[in-house]
Amino acid sequence: MTDEKLQKVLAAAGLGSRREVERAIQAGEVTVNGHPAHLGERVKAGDKVTWRGENLVVPEATRAEVRVLLYNKPEGEICSRNDPEGRQSVFDALPPLKNGRWVSVGRLDFNTSGLLLFTNDGELANKLMHPSSGIDREYMVRVQGTVEDDVLQRLSEGVLLEDGIARFTAVKRGGSGGGTNGWFHCVIMEGRNREVRRLWESQELRVSRLKRVRYGPILIPPFVKPGQWLELGEREINELFRRADIELPPKKRFRPEDASAQERRVKKLRASSGRQSRAGGGPVKGRKNTPK
Repeated sequence: MTDEKLQKVLAAAGLGSRREVERAIQAGEVTVNGHPAHLGERVKAGDKVTWRGENLVVPEATRAEVRVLLYNKPEGEICSRNDPEGRQSVFDALPPLKNGRWVSVGRLDFNTSGLLLFTNDGELANKLMHPSSGIDREYMVRVQGTVEDDVLQRLSEGVLLEDGIARFTAVKRGGSGGGTNGWFHCVIMEGRNREVRRLWESQELRVSRLKRVRYGPILIPPFVKPGQWLELGEREINELFRRADIELPPKKRFRPEDASAQERRVKKLRASSGRQSRAGGGPVKGRKNTPK
């Protein structure tokens, strides 16, 4: 690689967004080849970087090994790395990385399940989350109470919440859940805290189940059960870079042996899903399905 700005290299390594990395550099938490780093400093392959006490070596290509995971989050897991209460974290189920760390693309609250994306590329994660990218999120919602058509119209036109106007860009009925429960498909364009729940609560309705089923072009395959993860392939990652309006990495992310390992994992998840359906068993945790 030719020399590149330090903050770009660190963000691409999955250590945080570009802004987070810049703050760490300004705070004196980064060194390059033994000296304190400064904003705008350029580094090249082989340079030794210390990030908050962790030693790193600048790779030949900063984005040669971009990886993205799809994780089906169960209810009852937090999206923080550490929890004073000792609750299970979504990061507990993910496979280890040799370099960098997994960065969550957005969050889901404790009682929300469904699709979470993780990547080792901090800039990609930041762009996918930013409203300027215009990436929509789709949820399945079970609502308690009678929902008239005028309620759906108000939710589509926009309602005033404490942090501004919010609305669903699409909302449609998805069938009855029995009694006064009804299922709905909702689409939003932002990732504000508890936005879907707060929109329904603004109409004096209670959300009893909430699951994210799509993030932009990525949907949860039916064979990926709660607590399981799946690594995305070349085509899906290319599409995420396109939607985030970021230049594609110079190299492919899946070598032939990587693709073969991915195919084996998909077959294993499909087989596991089939056995669970026949036996009526519960979900298999993602950490148990990590390839050897």
